[in-house]
Order: sequence, then structure tokens, then C-alpha cells
Amino acid sequence: MTQLLEKVLTEVHKLPPEKQDAIAAVILEELEDAQLWDKAFSESENKLAQLAQKVRTDIKAGRIKKMGIDEL
Repeated sequence: MTQLLEKVLTEVHKLPPEKQDAIAAVILEELEDAQLWDKAFSESENKLAQLAQKVRTDIKAGRIKKMGIDEL
């Protein structure tokens, strides 16, 4: 455990139980969100690489036309 986390836990320990629970709930929610984002990115990373390769192939093959914002 890092010194910063130990310091935070020491300070949280001084709070009333309801505030401790509120802080714990926020931390758990953040950890769950981080796990969901990690999973989403790990699952999409290969797909993004495939799409990028397709774009490079299309550019080399001349199938890409440069367009301005008013041409979309």
C-alpha cells in the first residue's frame, strides 16, 4: 500500500461511519468504472487496429477521397 493511500485511510478512519461508507461507495464505484473501461478498451483494441489497417489499405488503393466539412 502506498503512503498516500495509508494517509487517506487514516483520515477516513477519523470520520463518522456514514461518511466512511459514503467515501467507500465512491471509491468502489470508481474502481468498477475503471474495470469496465479497461474491459471495453481491451475488447475494442483489436477492432480499432483492424479498422486502421483498412483505412491505410484504402488510402494506398486510392479509394479515399479528401473532403472538406462542407462536402460531408
